[in-house]
Amino acid sequence: MTEAASDRQRRWKDQMPPDRAWKPRAGIGREARASEQDRAAGSRLARAVDLGEGRYARASIALRLYRSTRRIRAYLRWSQEGETQERYVGEVDAATRAANLTQAWEMAHAAGYVTTETVPSDSWASSAASRAVMSANKGRDTKPEKLLRSALHRHGLRYRVGARPLPDLRRTADVVFTKARIAVFVDGCYWHGCPEHHRPAKKGAAFWQEKIAGNRARDAETNEALRNAGWLVIRVWEHEDPEQAAQVVVKAVRSRQKSSAVDPS
Repeated sequence: MTEAASDRQRRWKDQMPPDRAWKPRAGIGREARASEQDRAAGSRLARAVDLGEGRYARASIALRLYRSTRRIRAYLRWSQEGETQERYVGEVDAATRAANLTQAWEMAHAAGYVTTETVPSDSWASSAASRAVMSANKGRDTKPEKLLRSALHRHGLRYRVGARPLPDLRRTADVVFTKARIAVFVDGCYWHGCPEHHRPAKKGAAFWQEKIAGNRARDAETNEALRNAGWLVIRVWEHEDPEQAAQVVVKAVRSRQKSSAVDPS
């Protein structure tokens, strides 16, 4: 322990550590908490508990203040077979939560409680870092989707989220207006080959080129199948302004609602 840290320890015996040394920010969400842990550990990959047989659990550090001793203790937490596991790491003594989390992760690694996840030999990812990035990509409730849904809600529209327009077609739209028969897809610029923002990968270029081409072909097939069934398909790129995109959707929904009222058949 450094001399400065030792001084803090002695001082903390006489007074409580400040809240900023252990308490998370008020209102912090799940994604922000995960990012906080990633930064403290050095990367998301460095938060791995080895479960054996090539399996890993993503761990986090919990900081707790013990008022009787006026000390902050760090605990490693992870989920295994549906149950939360916990392991004591040690006492931390920095003046801020960020520094204490970093200190705790260093202790956890030094003790061998956690490791840095490696890429399986049969993985398609070119590196552990790229595997972590791709694994972290969400298939639903992305930020662009939420922004568009909020804009639609402000315009008074109600809709289904993450639903199949056609029960027999294995295609899920991000926003679905069942009565108006409108399916809205929010497409990621990378995964769907946005002509403005897509940048081909340098590593494994052939694999990713084929992957993106497959996604675009699937999109075209989906569009055709839905249109043949009488649905209107609206595709929104993730980079588009959510309010402008919402106005396009609102206009289409209102138009179809009006047409349905004039001609109920």
